[in-house]
Amino acid sequence: MRKIYTILMAVVALMFVGCNNATLLENNYLVLASEDVAGDAEWMAVAESLAAKHNATIVTFATAPADAMETLRAENPRYVAIVDKPENIGRDYVIDLHLMCRDVDEDIYADFLWGIITGYDAAAAQRMVDNSTEPLVIKDAVATIMELNSAKWFDNYAWVDDHTRGLWGYKNGRDAEIVTGMVEKEEVLGKFQELYEAYDPDLVVTAAHATQQNLEMPYSLGHLRPRDGKLYTQNIFTGEERNIVESGKRRVYTAVGNCLIGDMNNTKESMAAAWMNGSNAATMIGYVVTTWHGRNGWGALKYWVTNPFRYTLAEAVYMNQQDLLHQQYAWYPTLIDEKYTFCEGFWQELESTRNRLSETLGRELSYESAEDWDMMGFWHDRDVLVYYGDPMWSVMLQGVESERDYTVESRTEGKRYIITITTAENFSLERMKGDKFKQEHVLDLPFNYFFPERLVNPRLAEGEEWDVALDENFILVYNADFAPSSTYEIILDVE
Repeated sequence: MRKIYTILMAVVALMFVGCNNATLLENNYLVLASEDVAGDAEWMAVAESLAAKHNATIVTFATAPADAMETLRAENPRYVAIVDKPENIGRDYVIDLHLMCRDVDEDIYADFLWGIITGYDAAAAQRMVDNSTEPLVIKDAVATIMELNSAKWFDNYAWVDDHTRGLWGYKNGRDAEIVTGMVEKEEVLGKFQELYEAYDPDLVVTAAHATQQNLEMPYSLGHLRPRDGKLYTQNIFTGEERNIVESGKRRVYTAVGNCLIGDMNNTKESMAAAWMNGSNAATMIGYVVTTWHGRNGWGALKYWVTNPFRYTLAEAVYMNQQDLLHQQYAWYPTLIDEKYTFCEGFWQELESTRNRLSETLGRELSYESAEDWDMMGFWHDRDVLVYYGDPMWSVMLQGVESERDYTVESRTEGKRYIITITTAENFSLERMKGDKFKQEHVLDLPFNYFFPERLVNPRLAEGEEWDVALDENFILVYNADFAPSSTYEIILDVE
């Protein structure tokens, strides 16, 4: 029988706010805890501290979070944290969470933002809760990708490059010049470890070959591996192993392009557990499957770097996924909740996907068509990016002040919700659409806005001609061809 523990009096799901009598949904929070957690005093203390932090209710589930579906529909929270042991968390666990979060109401979109609170042990999970209490603005970063090499978001930044073997670079200081250098292939792993330990980054971004048990340097020039909840490096040329020296600083880890590294694989002896334990990642995103398309991981990063003044990482992940869902639904609505079939071989999986979509669409998809490739890739990527951490944690990037070229404000007037966009003289439509960042994986972004509060039954007011994806949490506008020095209004009717 499901047990419901109330840490503080549960807030009601609906409330009236605002001086103009508009009806809004409250930003409430729910904690789900497995029976394994509820039966373990140390782990249950983690769930209780998280619930106390957010004035939330704890609901236990027997075998899977979806067991709490009845309570989720009744409480209708905006944020859900799932506290569970790593032995219970694997690929299908994450996929089912994605399906579950779209099942509270009748539309196709995710009804709440979610994150998994876990760790190598209960102490690591508690650190995740504690480390995500105070907001974090990312200042320093280290990466294995070249897409962030402008480094405009960071005070200090260093990377080893995944497009030119042996290339690395850094900048020391917010306005400093980028400095680059070259190392021999045998030195790439050591260079990454040196930079990681020296820069002690707030943020780590990676995209190279990986599994649940290793992360490869670009061009497969060495490994990071887990051992007893910590990371070490393994030199493939000499066989030398070196423990990563950690400072204990809280971090964010975004594995935007790695295969499998987000998969706990039902064991605490995994890369994900080591990042969260030894490397103190208070939040981590990563794939739980072998990835080949990249829309979910790279799209989340694109939403985040495009909106550094506006979105937390959890919000960027959420907004990207709703954009993906909207586009996928336009292609093949009948498959929006059908599970993707994962196969052992890449071409076997791809052919299975192509055959299923061809059957649904009534035409044969082509590997030579970019749109057809996206149709297959969107389905593959839809439910396989995991967010570990508190979904309500405010972790944001710094922006460049000269790029703060438009503002968004909203207000209520009676039963109308009015969104006002004001563009500056230096407004760049291309920048708002993502500045061509990782365009091979993620095309131009729509205008996007995560509502500061949830709305009740929002819809475009009569006469509004915006092309939108719209839900109680957000709006995406696909025909927002804004011009500089202009003001635009989007008017919604709400209950």
